[in-house]
Amino acid sequence: MISVRVYGILIDVERRVLVSDEFIRGAYYTKFPGGGLEFGEGTRECLRREFMEEMGLAVDVGRHIYTTDFYQRSAFNPDHQILSIYYEVRALEPIHVPLRETAFAFDEHQLEIYRQRGETETFRLIGWEGFSEESVSLPIDKIVAGMIKESW
Repeated sequence: MISVRVYGILIDVERRVLVSDEFIRGAYYTKFPGGGLEFGEGTRECLRREFMEEMGLAVDVGRHIYTTDFYQRSAFNPDHQILSIYYEVRALEPIHVPLRETAFAFDEHQLEIYRQRGETETFRLIGWEGFSEESVSLPIDKIVAGMIKESW
């Protein structure tokens, strides 16, 4: 089975890159915000929905950055192949969710979500000078992080 994932690259006016720090199935991951394509929706619609669900943030989905062009097995389900699509996004309003200074700085509310669902997330902005392929955990995100650093 192929799982389609759609991610947004948001770089703010201070040249900071938005990432999501997540605790999923007992492991920590830093990745770009986004998620799974649902049946019946387009990729841009999916990304707008994901930002609204995860951050309460309306975004404009801009240019396409990258689509996976190699085989990538899912880190969570070995029977699934991942196809990831990345777009540039721009916030249409100020970000209201708490932005953390350090990775995986979950607050009590986020820890309660983890206890209920087995996963949780928080967000932070990484300054341009400190952002690199090493800033993110997943293999495809690392490729995109390298592309961003070269082209922005």
